[in-house]
Amino acid sequence: MMVAALCLMGMAAHAQQNLSWGQGPQVVSPDVHADNTVTFNVVAPEAQKVQLTGEFLPPKKVEWMGNSYDMPGVVDLVKNDKGVWSFTTEKLAPELYTYNVIVDGVKTLDPLNVYNIRDINNLFSVLLIGGDQRTDLYKVNKVAHGTVSKIWYESKTAGLTRRLTVYTPAGYETSGKEYPVLYLLHGIGGDENAWSELGRTVQIMDNLIAQGKAEPMIVVMTNGNISEEACPGETSKGFVVPTMMLPKTMEGSFETAFPDVIKFMEKTYRVKKDKAHRAIAGLSMGGFHSLFISINNPDLFGYVGLFSAAVDQQQPDPNGHPEIYADRNAKIDGLFAKKPKLFWIGIGKTDFLIKNNNDLRAYLDSKKHKYTYLETDGGHIWRNWRIYLSEFTPLLFK
Repeated sequence: MMVAALCLMGMAAHAQQNLSWGQGPQVVSPDVHADNTVTFNVVAPEAQKVQLTGEFLPPKKVEWMGNSYDMPGVVDLVKNDKGVWSFTTEKLAPELYTYNVIVDGVKTLDPLNVYNIRDINNLFSVLLIGGDQRTDLYKVNKVAHGTVSKIWYESKTAGLTRRLTVYTPAGYETSGKEYPVLYLLHGIGGDENAWSELGRTVQIMDNLIAQGKAEPMIVVMTNGNISEEACPGETSKGFVVPTMMLPKTMEGSFETAFPDVIKFMEKTYRVKKDKAHRAIAGLSMGGFHSLFISINNPDLFGYVGLFSAAVDQQQPDPNGHPEIYADRNAKIDGLFAKKPKLFWIGIGKTDFLIKNNNDLRAYLDSKKHKYTYLETDGGHIWRNWRIYLSEFTPLLFK
């Protein structure tokens, strides 16, 4: 027994050595200071140049496919005599930030930060600076927590078994109650994980519900790529390279198949099955889908949210469903004739889609259709979409 015990102790010590070995000097990154400045450190004694790029740096303009985007800026780190490269920011506003380090021209994750996230085909390190009411919504606080499920459903229209991410509020399992539903849609290149991971939907909903600011609700986060079963790497296709260039994204197929999602939810979950207890919202492509799903089905949703919506960005395709996009303004009139409780639009001042959204608003104004509008700083970014979700959900199901 003694020999066995000594062997186990030796194995534990060896495992502990392995855990600490390779970490290099006891260096922390990111190191958040009391004044909300942040120091980033990279241990790379053989590197010739180390840089940092992140949302907290002054942006630079990039042109892509005829549109202008704000991209994170880049700064150089300074190397000390121990081979540690460092950079300290100015005081940062409370926010959830993403960033990368660049070592000799190769963009990678922060080696000392275990927290990272995927956005389409890019990986980013993540940093959360709290300190105000909005960013505190993004934190896991000591409140009652809902449940997140990855659940598969049959879409007969798409001819696929597809996956949803479903949030049920705290107490759903035991309450016996029926709940209202928010259908929440992602942007192009995203998937059913986007809102729960990049959008912090789970934390936002837990906190708003716990504070009494939002009604307990089910949130259904769909995969808006109707040609796909689920997010990359978790389908029968195997470890494919994620891409934005997927077929059938904005040519009517997703809108046509969307009723399959509602039918599944209303068969599988305890939900209230009327217009007054259904909401739909989405960002960018998801806002585009939300607009056309709602105006083609004016009796389905009492609440509609367009977050930086890709208005007028449909893809002409004779093999798609162009009828979905026909007579848009007449369909908008039809929706408002049914008196939705809320039609909500949010967009950033420098978003490349702001003109399209302003054109939509001009039409709504010309017809005296009532809507709520929020314009924020910044462009087509997750920082804005988290704000919009935080502002939109407290208005639902009142």
